[in-house]
Amino acid sequence: MTTNNNAARRQLGLAGPSVYPLALGCMSMSGMYGASDEAESIATIHAALDHGVTMLDTGDFYGMGHNEMLIGRAIKGRSEKPLLSVKFGAMRGPDGSWLGIDGRPAAVRNFAAYTLQRLGVDHIDIYRLSRLDPNVPIEDTVGAIADLVKAGYVRYIGLSEVGAETIRKAHAVHPICDLQIEYALISRMPEAKIFPTLEELGIGVTAYGLLSRGLLSGSKPASKGDFRAHLPRFTGDNAVKNQEVVANLHRIAAELGISGPQLATAWVLAKGERIVPLVGARTRAQLADSLKAAEVRLSAEDIARIEAAIPADSIAGTRYDAHQMRMLDSEK
Repeated sequence: MTTNNNAARRQLGLAGPSVYPLALGCMSMSGMYGASDEAESIATIHAALDHGVTMLDTGDFYGMGHNEMLIGRAIKGRSEKPLLSVKFGAMRGPDGSWLGIDGRPAAVRNFAAYTLQRLGVDHIDIYRLSRLDPNVPIEDTVGAIADLVKAGYVRYIGLSEVGAETIRKAHAVHPICDLQIEYALISRMPEAKIFPTLEELGIGVTAYGLLSRGLLSGSKPASKGDFRAHLPRFTGDNAVKNQEVVANLHRIAAELGISGPQLATAWVLAKGERIVPLVGARTRAQLADSLKAAEVRLSAEDIARIEAAIPADSIAGTRYDAHQMRMLDSEK
């Protein structure tokens, strides 16, 4: 293992922008893991941008619009605006419940209009449907986003949690810059069919869930408002078994002189030059630790050792509950 302070930019697919090798995922700043501090959230966003991070990732349904408004306040007045990657389509009720996915062309335009207003910008850099709408052909949804590209409201089109067949259909309508999908040491499903398809088509990856929602950092659900309390990997016997995996990760990280989260992030960075990991920090301390992963260079021997100690099937439990897993086109 070596360290390097010069973080070279990565091309987000043949059709996408050049970005800093790590992006900041802002979901956790809007209540998904329990209460968060707005001043600290904004300070964390500023710290990421000041460090050189060029892309922020959000969803219009994170906190029912709260996350977009938070980002809007954070970037207001900055001379250099970050790239904004936005997911849309998930519908929520006043009580925070999930009501399904809407990928109809009219809904695409409606969601975009509200996002532009909440963010306080005149265009969205990367726009993507959060989950495949089973009732709407992906060609229709991507076609509607392509119309927004032509009109100047969107710069690039991305996808989220879809499988190889859907990727091909979408890319045939308009060039796709990246697929956002969960990818981590303990979530390697995309390696089988999805990543080869992306490589063939020249599509990049924004990888989320690097730490499996904090599992690999040793974090545990803190309250009923923490949605992890309902995830299989954090509950019952699975939670106990998975602590062995966490211990193995931290043991190897300590031997390499880095933290567990840094090792998990560095592993994702090492798996491909078109992969841009999303760091889910919501405090400046978490961010500072995560950003150091961009300085780590794992050797082939390091990677082989890590994967031998933490096999792909070593984790107990699926990444979402049964209902949400059925919604994932990427898992079919």
